[in-house]
Amino acid sequence: MIEPTVGRVVLFHPGPGFTGCPAGGGIPLPALICRVWSDTCINVGGFDANGAPFSATSVYLVQDDGAAPATQHWCEWMPYQKAVASGQQAPTLHA
Repeated sequence: MIEPTVGRVVLFHPGPGFTGCPAGGGIPLPALICRVWSDTCINVGGFDANGAPFSATSVYLVQDDGAAPATQHWCEWMPYQKAVASGQQAPTLHA
């Protein structure tokens, strides 16, 4: 499990009722964590497929083997973040 913290980037999957422009084809949208409620519940702000800003509150953050909900918005970690957290890839260090 990755501990969610404010400012980290997640992939946002719009659910029914999303008022922005979805990326289409199941492609997630970029979002930043703005508030952490728990290890699996966050508020996010991001950009839709047209670059317009959006926000969503109390979004489910899929962790480890958790199942993505079919009837609401949800987020997940990017593949790089999951690979580093699991030890499959070394983190990129910047000078």
